[in-house]
Amino acid sequence: MRQPSGVWRVTSIVIVLVLAAAAGVASIGSIVGRLFDLKLNTLSDPFPAEAARPPASTGLAAGAQNILLLGSDTWDEVNGSLVNISKQRSDTIMVVHIPADRHHVYVMSILRDSWLDLPGHGPDKINAALSYGGVPLAVQTIEGLIGTRIDHVALVDYAGYKGLTDTLGGVDILNPVGFQSSASDHYYPAGKQHLTGDETLAFAREWRAFPDGDFQRVRNQQLVMRATLTKAMQPETLTDPGKVSALLSAVRPFIAVDEGLNVDYLTVLAGSLASIRSTDFTFFTAPTKGIGVSSDGQSIVNLDLQKFQTVQHAFQTDALDTFEPEYQTMQTVAPVPVPVP
Repeated sequence: MRQPSGVWRVTSIVIVLVLAAAAGVASIGSIVGRLFDLKLNTLSDPFPAEAARPPASTGLAAGAQNILLLGSDTWDEVNGSLVNISKQRSDTIMVVHIPADRHHVYVMSILRDSWLDLPGHGPDKINAALSYGGVPLAVQTIEGLIGTRIDHVALVDYAGYKGLTDTLGGVDILNPVGFQSSASDHYYPAGKQHLTGDETLAFAREWRAFPDGDFQRVRNQQLVMRATLTKAMQPETLTDPGKVSALLSAVRPFIAVDEGLNVDYLTVLAGSLASIRSTDFTFFTAPTKGIGVSSDGQSIVNLDLQKFQTVQHAFQTDALDTFEPEYQTMQTVAPVPVPVP
């Protein structure tokens, strides 16, 4: 059965960063290490050939880290195996940028219907890269877009987020737009509210209830990310071995990473992010010109490639602190006359 997929964005960054934070707490390090050694799924050969990659960053920018987060909405169709989704479309694409100074974390969402050239395949939706060429082509596509290297890759299934949220005791959000869930009878009023795991899933996956659809869904997902990070990064959570073990047990089956994204790496990363708080995260969406129609009639999202040059330069020079994200909407634009191979 095809599962709703809106919460991939939420799940992946929360899991990776909670794992990093947990790995840095000395009193529970052995727990984290044991769980990683025994259960963590790894991706084989997730990176493209060296000749197809941009040059590695140099100077101060060399200390920055870029983590690509991918998700597919076909969990059940591949018998629950994350490592076998490489021929599916990636429903969610996010790039986490951790600057060299480790004072901030930037999370850029790329809308799944964004239209651009896929290496070796021509113009298509960006989420087709995973289907056409597996994780290596997805990495190559994103590296071409941001103009610099991806250091690590993670695949995360949405199902892990429900257990994560419930283990945390739910999350508190300030909902900007009241709406009725199209998947349930639950109504989410505007204003502050407490959400359980199931309620959070429905909140983060909803798009039909909004005039601008997937654009509002992304904003809601980023809202939930911040709320979950705030809850997960509280000292009373990260210093409680039982709570950390429960959190990792809830999400462990639903994540697969490259071999370098291991407990040793996360321990070092956690130490360098010791002063980071949930307020030190900036979430933004890749610049777009709104929705359009491809020459073959597909509904697509047009990236604003001129504005993206600024984003690319910021990634290349580790200067995302100078980039000022704009509010993204689904303003319809004229069809784009791009030939389809």
